[in-house]
Amino acid sequence: MPTAARLTAALCLLVVAFLVSGMIIANGDEGKDYGIFTQVNMFIGVVCGWWIMGKRAGRGWTAGINNGLTGIAALVFWGLFVQGVYEMFRLAMRHRFDGPFEALIAIFEIGVEYGRQLIVPEILWTLAIGALVAGLATEEAQRRWR
Repeated sequence: MPTAARLTAALCLLVVAFLVSGMIIANGDEGKDYGIFTQVNMFIGVVCGWWIMGKRAGRGWTAGINNGLTGIAALVFWGLFVQGVYEMFRLAMRHRFDGPFEALIAIFEIGVEYGRQLIVPEILWTLAIGALVAGLATEEAQRRWR
């Protein structure tokens, strides 16, 4: 059921995903082609905001902040997982793995490598402030537009 809280949460996480993706590209390897990296992360942000944050709105301000933290954590987890799967398939098509289990393990190894790029102060601050703003904005939207 579409609600203002779900829409607000989806838009907030879309903006956070856009900002953090841009920071990752700026801090990444020069000359690397990121393709649709930003668009995929923005889509994941919308889905996490709509399904995870939107349905948990309306439980109070403290729960709203926790909701924002949960939404950002889900965005980071699914972003790392989806990007890891994509990179694994890209490498698998070039026959870089000896078997299917090595390819499955590579998903998590690639995700950890991408996760290391997130441990930069400006990205961590952006995620923390984004979680706070997203949680409070979602809670306010739930209270204001029922």
